[in-house]
Amino acid sequence: MNKFTMFAKMTAHPGKRDELVRLLLESSQNLEDMEGCELYIINESVDDPDVIWITELWRDAQAHADSLKNEGVLAVIQQARPLIAGVEPIRLRPVGGKGLI
Repeated sequence: MNKFTMFAKMTAHPGKRDELVRLLLESSQNLEDMEGCELYIINESVDDPDVIWITELWRDAQAHADSLKNEGVLAVIQQARPLIAGVEPIRLRPVGGKGLI
């Protein structure tokens, strides 16, 4: 299986999580037609009011890398930067389970 998964823990500056979530949700609409993006879920932490977890599933690592060259994606990253205190990416290779083809 060549699929690529990434979890990202994104910490917003205090009081900025809702604004960051809105921005990410709006921009996620652009991923509907993005080649290779199979899943993109934005999650709010129940335990930390400043933390967002993003769950991504891509056809492969190259599709994910290519997405980071997309002008729309780059524009959202620029808009989001002032709201973000930190990002911790976790790159994974899925091996199977429910929901994977």
